[in-house]
Amino acid sequence: MINIKENEKLSIMNHSCAHLLAQAVKHLYPNALFWVGPVIEEGFYYDIDLGDKTLTVEDLAIIEKEMKKIVKDGKRIVRSELTKEEALKKFKDDPYKIDLISRMDEDDTIISCYTQGDFTDLCRGPHVESVKELKYFKLIKFSGAYWKGDANNKMLQRIYGVCFDKEEDLNIYLKELEEAKERDHRKIGKDLDIFMSHDLVGKGMPLWLPNGAIIRKQLENYIYEKEQKMGYMHVYTPCVGTVDLYKTSGHWDHYKENMFPSMKVDDEEFVLRPMNCPHHMLIYGNKLHSYRDLPIRIGEFASDFRYEASGAVKGLERVRCMCQNDAHLFVRPDQIGEEFKKVVSLILEVYKDFGIKDYKFRLSLRDKEDKEKYFDDDEMWNIAEDKLREVLNELDCDYYEAIGEAAFYGPKLDVEVKPAVGPEVTLSTCQLDFLLPRRFELTYIDSNGEKKVPVVLHRAIFGTFDRFTAFIIEETKGSFPLWLAPTQINIIPVNPELHLDYANQIFEELKNNNIRVDLDERNEKLGYRMRESQTRKIPYSLILGDREQEEGTISYRKHGEQGTTTVTKDEFIQLIQEQIRNRN
Repeated sequence: MINIKENEKLSIMNHSCAHLLAQAVKHLYPNALFWVGPVIEEGFYYDIDLGDKTLTVEDLAIIEKEMKKIVKDGKRIVRSELTKEEALKKFKDDPYKIDLISRMDEDDTIISCYTQGDFTDLCRGPHVESVKELKYFKLIKFSGAYWKGDANNKMLQRIYGVCFDKEEDLNIYLKELEEAKERDHRKIGKDLDIFMSHDLVGKGMPLWLPNGAIIRKQLENYIYEKEQKMGYMHVYTPCVGTVDLYKTSGHWDHYKENMFPSMKVDDEEFVLRPMNCPHHMLIYGNKLHSYRDLPIRIGEFASDFRYEASGAVKGLERVRCMCQNDAHLFVRPDQIGEEFKKVVSLILEVYKDFGIKDYKFRLSLRDKEDKEKYFDDDEMWNIAEDKLREVLNELDCDYYEAIGEAAFYGPKLDVEVKPAVGPEVTLSTCQLDFLLPRRFELTYIDSNGEKKVPVVLHRAIFGTFDRFTAFIIEETKGSFPLWLAPTQINIIPVNPELHLDYANQIFEELKNNNIRVDLDERNEKLGYRMRESQTRKIPYSLILGDREQEEGTISYRKHGEQGTTTVTKDEFIQLIQEQIRNRN
């Protein structure tokens, strides 16, 4: 989808359309009061206080109709300027506008307003010349939104919309929106019993259901096998650490606002860990190391906790409790290039296995002027950034640089992947770190018998299992490849009374061959059970009737196909096992 906010013309149109929305709402609900109506990537929204009125889907159509009426009237949009005193007087009956005006710094500030017919709104602008330019718009949805995003404040009603300069572009956008709804991992996750959430557990704390647990376990097995072959050693570490641990690492100073509050137990103060690197630093430091031992690769499937704003959490994509596919590689300076290459190669291998083709590399660098966010050591940063550039250039990777996106301790490579719908997401990352080994006083003995400080590569191939699963759900629409599907085979006897014994025989044989299989023995019509099997998006449905029972064969139908294929039991088991083994 197009990013409205980054397109200057569409950004102006959408901001103007937010005012058009507000004017229409004011016509229909004269007592309505307005907070803010910014442009966002997907269009615009306006937060509105409608008193006791609660919006319905039908109300959106009525508001749209009034907006079109205003457009036909064709009033010009006129800018005017007020002093702070004049603005306070003009909007004296609107507590939301008074709040905005009162928080403007200087008393002599010039405040701009825009008027279109009978409606005036406080705004910096710019806007289109006339409302008649706003022909192609659509109100998309509405939701609740606390004033100023604070749960202690009043709940306002937020109306979302979008505006284009061409009807064709609007229609394309709406079609993409429908596609996005079909792929929404939250809906699919609910329909296929993959994960759930509950207010008693908390926002951003997903519960993985049995089907989801199977998917996650298969992903864990997949990446574990690859890491084992590459010499990774996996560990388990606690989900908490003392505040002193994160003061030592520097996270307490640089990342505290993203961490959950600390908790005191006896004479210690703990915090839920936001990342695993401090724990892995201590594991490395648990024993002496020679230069011959390096690289040492420590991996973990680790649960981490980060305080995301409640409005930002989204299904599995953005959560407060996540499981990272994490690892830390402790290397000598002369090994940085080779280990970094191996990480990039592993990323590319995984993307090939999952059919991920639309991605780009971002080299995230520090902002040299920001001495608070980033550790202040110019030499360290220059060496680290130059080393990553050198390797990326050597690998002939197409990348771009992003100033101010580095971790506080070092530069990083982020891989931004374009999903089937929606904006790009960062899945994989590899960060170069000269700082934390110093803070934890980590060393190794070099070939001259002297103590040296290792360099650490922080890397996550899947990123988090949560976000990667959300990505895969939306890419496949829940039609998982056989090896990843929670249920791989669904057995449907044509007549449960006549064919159940044979169906049970096949069920046991498949189960004994480590194939995930269900048996639908309900006394329902065959067509109904077949449709339900398709709805559940099970890769293979087996139809067992008289002929199959007499001949000892299997007739199967693949998900999304209409025809059936008949083979022997052994041929079918071999077919399935080969597909699972090859992770086709």
